[in-house]
Amino acid sequence: MSQVSVSQFRPRKAKQQESKTVDTSFSAEELAFRDEVRAFFDEAYTDDLRARMGDSKQYREAIVEWQKKLNEKGWVAPGWPVEYGGTGWTPTQKFIYESERSARGIRDVVPFGLSMVAPVIYTFGNEEQKQRFLPRILNSDDWWCQGYSEPGAGSDLASLKTKAELDGDHYVVNGAKIWTTYAQHADWIFCLVRTSSEGKKQHGISFLLIDMKSEGIKVNPIESIDNHHSLNEVEFNNVRVPVENLIGEQDKGWTYAKALLAHERTGIAGVADSKRALREVRQLAEAEVNGGKALIDDPLFQKRLSDIEIELMALEFTDLRVLASVAAGGAPGAESSLLKIKGTEIQQQVQELRMDVAAHYQGVLPTELDSNVIGHDFGSAARQSYMYGRAATVYGGSNEIQKNIIAKAVLGL
Repeated sequence: MSQVSVSQFRPRKAKQQESKTVDTSFSAEELAFRDEVRAFFDEAYTDDLRARMGDSKQYREAIVEWQKKLNEKGWVAPGWPVEYGGTGWTPTQKFIYESERSARGIRDVVPFGLSMVAPVIYTFGNEEQKQRFLPRILNSDDWWCQGYSEPGAGSDLASLKTKAELDGDHYVVNGAKIWTTYAQHADWIFCLVRTSSEGKKQHGISFLLIDMKSEGIKVNPIESIDNHHSLNEVEFNNVRVPVENLIGEQDKGWTYAKALLAHERTGIAGVADSKRALREVRQLAEAEVNGGKALIDDPLFQKRLSDIEIELMALEFTDLRVLASVAAGGAPGAESSLLKIKGTEIQQQVQELRMDVAAHYQGVLPTELDSNVIGHDFGSAARQSYMYGRAATVYGGSNEIQKNIIAKAVLGL
């Protein structure tokens, strides 16, 4: 696929014909920016940092170190407004950065602070909250987690039951959140809590910022099917939260929650990372030989690969249009649901294809006593990625819910 310049994403008339074309070349300035990105990654993302990033015991320290490097460079928050520390990049520059990051297999920043709660704070928070929280989010001084889903209220977020009752200058919070990613590392959690039971269930919800060191918080680990610990249940037992940690108005949190989810779902699309994963699958299929014939030459495999490539290309252009719209002053809308649906479906298709390349070797597990793996060294990783990836169409709001949003907001059904 040719690289796309979204800074010139408007169709242009060709000089000798009336048909419209799209400029798919980078300008000299954009090429210079690409070279700057490459040079920075080559210098700053060291082999040692990469190794520690892949170690679950060292991951938190390593990702924080990387995010601090990005902040020192001024590149940690491309989506933020410039006045709060954003880069001021054009959509093309964001596209170049993501393409180069994914091509090197560099992990994206942890989204909960930078891409999720920060937009809520700088959009709906007061000046004191902005000054208090945004600089620490930029420099990764605070690790954030998300308190949305609850036992019995996942994608039906408005059915949440965690309560916050006003007691003087504090809210007293009781309840539980579940599937809370990296809560075991978190310094803060942003929570949706019920402050009123009157009216529609979407009413009476408030948006609170809660210090994870508060008395009465308990984190219960959840080990997922890929044998990793990233998920947790978080219990709140009479947790006292200062009223100044309320974002916006009491009982208006549903509005802020929807804005956050639009940013989250756009990011979940993961176009750049899916492109890299698909390139890896192609390389693995070229090396996989059975009966003297490479798997990449199998017509059925070629069709499956091509179908995903076509869908990913279409998704990428949709993602670019959203970037261009946001750069022009807009905000992600119902199209974020479309990106979430298609992006997660493509992720799962790529994961399935990679596991099929590994074939029966995906079931061979390395042990602590013997690090040698029979067959393909990517087999076990392919299986783990496939297993964890089944959740992609559920987290961030299940894809069935996203289809309902599109039906209502776009089709008027």
